Amino acid sequence: MKEETKILLIYTGGTIGMVKDYRSGSLKAFNFKKLLKNIPELNLLDCGIDTVSFKNPIDSSNMNVGYWVELVDIIDRFYDSHDGFVVLHGSDTMSYTASALSYMLENLSKPVIFTGSQLPIGDLRTDAKENLITAVQIAALREKGKSVIREVCLYFEYKLYRANRTTKINAEHFEAFQSSNYPPLAESGVHLKVYKENLKKIRRTKNLVVHKKMSENVAILKLFPGLGEKVLESVLSIPDLRALILETYGSGNAPNEPWFLNQLKKATKNGLHIVNVTQCSGGGVLMGQYETSEQLKKLQIINGKDITTEAAITKLMYLLGTGVSDALFKTVFETSLRGEMS
Repeated sequence: MKEETKILLIYTGGTIGMVKDYRSGSLKAFNFKKLLKNIPELNLLDCGIDTVSFKNPIDSSNMNVGYWVELVDIIDRFYDSHDGFVVLHGSDTMSYTASALSYMLENLSKPVIFTGSQLPIGDLRTDAKENLITAVQIAALREKGKSVIREVCLYFEYKLYRANRTTKINAEHFEAFQSSNYPPLAESGVHLKVYKENLKKIRRTKNLVVHKKMSENVAILKLFPGLGEKVLESVLSIPDLRALILETYGSGNAPNEPWFLNQLKKATKNGLHIVNVTQCSGGGVLMGQYETSEQLKKLQIINGKDITTEAAITKLMYLLGTGVSDALFKTVFETSLRGEMS
């Protein structure tokens, strides 16, 4: 007899499990068990579904490293007993959490699918049911006794993406996420089509390694015309700051004024890791293509290539947490660890 595929549904909070408080008009989390009662269609899927919920579901704006550790703890605890995991999460910080988990779960050989919704589950026009049902269906896909998807992904509005390639781009449309620099892993239509050529290649299965140390001594600075020396200096001199994402213009360009370059030079000499990531939603950093990025290259600023800001900041937190040496830091960051960069 064929053994039933088991999926664990993990509820962290978010719009998908919200109800409206009619006195205030705001959305509040409600009991997770009621969420399942709203989707009886889940019983029609060819898999068994177990559930676990954060004790106190949160709005994803309150997401932090502690909750990421709680999530990987849950996955680690149920890893041997379940074939796949679906994480229900608020959309606002979903790309950050999903990117973080892609690093924290090393040698992952089972699917971890993040999903959520733009409208609450009880809303007449909700996108929650389709997102959740299809995410579970994708997590349950198996071929020759193994999971078809074996990485951290994000499913939203008919498309499955590699999680650490995504960014939330719209607060109102159902198509809330985008993966500009990497194609979808699957698309849901009349048929569920998996693009196997885009999936993460796993040559041999190793034991799952769960990383729980993530450094919070990181920051992001977005360049803008008019950025002053005092602002830059104050950011670079934040106590205990270990690494900084510098969101630059276009293909990695920044001011080439002496005060700007001197501040960066001083900071890197003091051991600060600075990563050049483009502000653009698509494309990547090509340091040296223009004069305004040639100096950054000479300063040995880390090349973020086509990584997203979400994947870059969580990668910094992960690498600092694992204790990568300063001598190797640039080389390791510029290497794709979980398919997060080309």
